Amino acid sequence: MREESIREALNAHWQASAAGDLDAEHDIYDDDAVCDYPQSGERIVGRVNLQALRGHHPGKPSGFEVRRIQGEGDLWITEYTITYQGRVAYTVSIMAFRNGKVVHETQYFSDPFEAPAWRSQWVQKIV
Repeated sequence: MREESIREALNAHWQASAAGDLDAEHDIYDDDAVCDYPQSGERIVGRVNLQALRGHHPGKPSGFEVRRIQGEGDLWITEYTITYQGRVAYTVSIMAFRNGKVVHETQYFSDPFEAPAWRSQWVQKIV
């Protein structure tokens, strides 16, 4: 039952993120949650700071699609895409829960790249 509750909370979180509902989006976080962005070397401490940072983002997403959510117990991973100003970012969010709230999140962002021709005989194209 607990995992079902976490999955429901994650679905509500990502739906709120897609809709731009900052309050509902941040309900999932503990007051003292930590969010790391390893690629930029940044750490955001506290739900209030995380919500403020996201609320001041100059380029609001024009697209948001959850590709999959996988997890069990207190560790959950979401793979999704965000479109900012016409550019897609492939994103992975790793969330650690305690008492039903996110206490730590790490997010990785990746730009798409053109596949090299030399490996075309061994791969299939995905969308």
